[in-house]
Parts: sequence; C-alpha cells; structure tokens
Amino acid sequence: MFRSIVAFTLLMVLGLVSIWAGMHYHIIEKKPIVIGETVIEIKKGDTLETVIKTLRNQRVMVNRFWFKLFAYRKQLDRTLKVGEYVLTKGATAADVLQQLTEGRTRQYSITFPEGWTFKQMFQAIKDNPNLQHTLSDKELKDLMAKIGSDKNHPEGLFFPDTYFFEKNTSDVDLLKRAHDRMQAVLREEWRKRDRNVPLDDPYQALILASIVEKETGAGEERRQIAGVFARRLKKGMLLQTDPTVIYGMGDDYHGDIRHKDLREPTPYNTYVIEGLPPTPIAMPGKQSIAAALHPDDGDALFFVARGNGRHAFSATLAEHEKYVDRYQR
Repeated sequence: MFRSIVAFTLLMVLGLVSIWAGMHYHIIEKKPIVIGETVIEIKKGDTLETVIKTLRNQRVMVNRFWFKLFAYRKQLDRTLKVGEYVLTKGATAADVLQQLTEGRTRQYSITFPEGWTFKQMFQAIKDNPNLQHTLSDKELKDLMAKIGSDKNHPEGLFFPDTYFFEKNTSDVDLLKRAHDRMQAVLREEWRKRDRNVPLDDPYQALILASIVEKETGAGEERRQIAGVFARRLKKGMLLQTDPTVIYGMGDDYHGDIRHKDLREPTPYNTYVIEGLPPTPIAMPGKQSIAAALHPDDGDALFFVARGNGRHAFSATLAEHEKYVDRYQR
C-alpha cells in the first residue's frame, strides 16, 4: 500500500514537472512575442522590472513570471547593458533574453573622411544626435589629457575612418578610439619606414603625411609628392606648399591665395618658414602615412596641378615654369 502511494506521488510530481517544462518551453522558447520590429532602450539604473515594463509599453507582451524566472537563470538582473536594442519581428522571449544577455545593442556610425581637419571632425561629432556631448569648444583644451595624448594640438591625431558606436557613447570615448587607432597605425608604419627619410620621429611623419593628403587625392601620386618634399627637406629648401598656407590663414581663407598671403609670416606658411610646420594640417589616411615614410626615389623638386586631379613633376625650376605656363597661366 505504502509503495503504491509513493509511486503515485512520484508520477504526480513527474507529471507536474512535465507540464511545467512544457509551459516553459512554449511560453519562452516557442511563442513569438515581437509583432513587428521594435526598438527599446535600457538606461543607466534600469532594473529587470523596468525592462519588463518597457517591453510591455512597446507591445512586447512578455509573461512577467516566466520572463523573470528565465532572466534570473541567465543572471540578466546583474548584467543589464545600457543601450538601444532592435528586436526583430517574430522573436520569442528566449530570443529577447539572449539578445539582452549578450548586450547586442543597436549600432550607429559616424565617418571622418581622409583630409578632414579637426574642426570639421568636431563639428560632425557635435551634429550627431546619438552621441553624448560632454565637450564644449572651451573645454577642447582639456581634450588631449582626457584621451591620453602628450600633444597640445589635436590636429591630425585622429584616424579617418567609419566608427560604429552605441547610443549615448561619449564624444571623448569616440575621440579616444580614433586617437588610439591613429597611434597604432603610425607606430606600425614608422617601424617599417625607409631609414633615409628626413624625419626625426613619428609626429613629423604625421605632419608630412597630412600635407601629402591635402596635396593630392590620387593614390598613385602620393609617393611622388612625398618624394618632392623629402628631397626639399634634405636640401634645406622651403616646402612652399599651398595647403599649409591655407591652414595658417584659418577663417581668413575664402577660396583664393593672394601673393601677400604667401608672404604673410604664420607658423604654417611654408613659403616663409623652413622645414615642416609645427603640427599636421589635417587627418591623413594610412596611404599618405605610408607615402611619407616611403617617398619616391626620383629627382623631382617641383610639381604643379594639371587641372585634372593630377600633377606635372619636374626636376628644374625652368621646367617647372613651363608646366606652370601650360597648366595654370
């Protein structure tokens, strides 16, 4: 008799467990709860209860009991990651929980093209509504310390690329990523440099690369341009490059360089100063950095724009003047 009661009790328990497991499987694993693509945002300080409320407000009708039970098993209550989540149509509670557990947040992007100045870069950051804006124009002087740079001027220190980020990523965090990426690229390219380049350190390479970047958009010309500047540096000749003059003019540049601008003594006027300017003048890409560190071996000391995006190179001033007459005068 006793054995029969025990056996019956065990069967009842097993039956209840089976029913429980079936309900769990159906409610969590099989039943779709997202009726259309839905975006939810988890904010700092949100709890599991807040998440459930947010989901239900977005018509994602999760079962509070089963959702919490499954979430506690996944330890989601301790690992909630701030950000936006895009829930796909037809997702189950298990799918949603998996996405939240893995922190697969919505990604935004911002692009910094090669040749942009820091002013252009910072404006794009300020205009992006998905970033957290912590820097004002007045606080830029503190930026370099915040990103771990030993330089005083931000120009050229950030790698041009497309960066993906989560909503409310801070502007400082994004800038630090771009800065660290540039430092990594610069270190690697400097390690592989030609040993006879007339550059003392990676920062000088960055300065020269920024000039190459602004002088030409033609990839095949970059080493030739770099070669002209390298030979001029070795010979003690003035670089005489217009992009540095334009950079030094700042807001006074209105699309044209006058003769008096070429004589104006600014720190960036390479028609007046010897050697390289004090800082980069833009963000150079990897190709321009490589060109600055592997300049062409030719004999050209001059070049002039042909008007078609390419340049005519010459080894003598007389030849250069002929090209100037042909293509510009």
